[in-house]
Amino acid sequence: MPETRPHEPSLQADLELIATAARQAGDIALKYFRRDPEVWWKEGDSPVSEADYAVDRFLRTELLAARPEYGWLSEETALAQQELEREKVFVVDPIDGTRAFIDGRPVWCVSIGVVHRGKSVVGVLECPALSETYHGLAGAGAFCNGQALAVKPAGEAFVIGGPKAMISELPADVLRKNRAHGYVPSLAYRIAMVASGALDATFVKPNSHDWDLAAADVILSEAGGTIRDAQGNALSYASGNPKKGALAAGSGVLLDAMTQALTGGS
Repeated sequence: MPETRPHEPSLQADLELIATAARQAGDIALKYFRRDPEVWWKEGDSPVSEADYAVDRFLRTELLAARPEYGWLSEETALAQQELEREKVFVVDPIDGTRAFIDGRPVWCVSIGVVHRGKSVVGVLECPALSETYHGLAGAGAFCNGQALAVKPAGEAFVIGGPKAMISELPADVLRKNRAHGYVPSLAYRIAMVASGALDATFVKPNSHDWDLAAADVILSEAGGTIRDAQGNALSYASGNPKKGALAAGSGVLLDAMTQALTGGS
């Protein structure tokens, strides 16, 4: 666990702060959900709704008022580089799964992570339309609605999420054991599904970002899994370009096979 100085808030205090803020943010988002919110289109044909902006404004105000010494990185708020040079940084996706949110589908979440010197140490995913709350705290486990999470033990069959083109790059013996899973519109939630054992693992296509991953990363890590890049490395957050390449999330020998397949599947 990262060293805590006497005057610094504890990780537990950070968890309590972001869990409360995420719950309130989820309530804000629900006011727009299935009520035809206004939508704009960003570069890369990516939608953003008035709910995304409302949640982002609330979280930025609430969290930085409580922790003015922390940095801030959000999908919807571009701030100066010095924000990322702080010891700790809030990494936020106000609504992960905006397309699902706009379409009225329930698989979306408010994602809030705390990153300490590049490492995700606290994370909360608030999924109000599913009545689910995930959290992870470095050294203290991962939970959904208070129930401890653990990755699925290796078995005779796998359920691997992610793009079919990436899955197809796996060795034939792994592919034979894989059972297809339907599309999960929130990347953070898909990684949480690996943490809970609902999925064995998932690929992540290139061009995900820190805000998609940071909160879910510590949840998966505390559940016994890892997110890796094509070189087999764990990820660093709020420490440069927020865009990531092809990734794999899972555990054990299956994750090893997926990591090896990344160079061919990206």
